[in-house]
Amino acid sequence: MPRFWVGVVSKEHVLKGVEGGFCQVCHGKGGPLNRMKKGDYLLYYSPKYQLNGKEKLQAFVAAGKILDDQAYQVQMFEDFFPFRRDVAYYQPVKDCPIEQARQHPEWRQYATQLRYGHFEVSKDFFLYIFNQMK
Repeated sequence: MPRFWVGVVSKEHVLKGVEGGFCQVCHGKGGPLNRMKKGDYLLYYSPKYQLNGKEKLQAFVAAGKILDDQAYQVQMFEDFFPFRRDVAYYQPVKDCPIEQARQHPEWRQYATQLRYGHFEVSKDFFLYIFNQMK
């Protein structure tokens, strides 16, 4: 049975993953990615447009399904080897603002987990957000 996840990443970085067909969370750590299994679903929440930018976004910006069996490492820079997973992203989708997510009865329990960068959510919450993105 699939599980449902949220990754917290700037929209700029999410879009790179959507373009490349991969996901990366928690600054490239492998542990969170290995909690997901092939066939699980991922929503991306972006607090900001850019990692080091000041402009807030606070919206769910992408959704996809995990395609591979485990995380793998890639070299992005000379000394940076982040872990990734392959993802089939649903496109096109529109951003779902946090105000809309706050309407779901489970939002309060998930809002406190945003700081962790990657966490599991219910199927009901996932589908609620995903339907707002269509």
